[in-house]
Amino acid sequence: MKTRRRARRVTLEVLYEYDIAQHPPGEILQRRLAANQIDTSGAEFASQLVEGTLSFLDGMDVLIARYAPEWPLEQMAVIDRNILRIAIFEFVASDETPVKVAINEAVELAKTYGSDSAPRFINGVLGTLAEQIPDLRKELLAKQDRLLTVAAD
Repeated sequence: MKTRRRARRVTLEVLYEYDIAQHPPGEILQRRLAANQIDTSGAEFASQLVEGTLSFLDGMDVLIARYAPEWPLEQMAVIDRNILRIAIFEFVASDETPVKVAINEAVELAKTYGSDSAPRFINGVLGTLAEQIPDLRKELLAKQDRLLTVAAD
């Protein structure tokens, strides 16, 4: 399995446990990295994904709620919610991963870990978001700046 795909899988495991049990994400990440024997570049990428996703969590949840209104966030499958968060971080917040790659990787995670309908759901939500990346990036970064300003005060 490719390094970045393994890192995304580890990230999903970390976010899932964090979402369900509220264990410290750094501890979960270290445990999951040790269990998966991931190389240094994969571990760095997983760490970047976990930290980035958690730092933009509130803003990404607003986007998910807006673009998947038929599925309230608290009723959405935990796996689906976290797959969406990882992909949105990758192509909206960090801009490091090409949009098509992030969507494809998210769909692959959904095929492996989600329900039968999860891949289609994930693809649909992310496809809609992908059409508006510049506006969504501005919104997400502005929300993040406001949070950082409030935290600094």
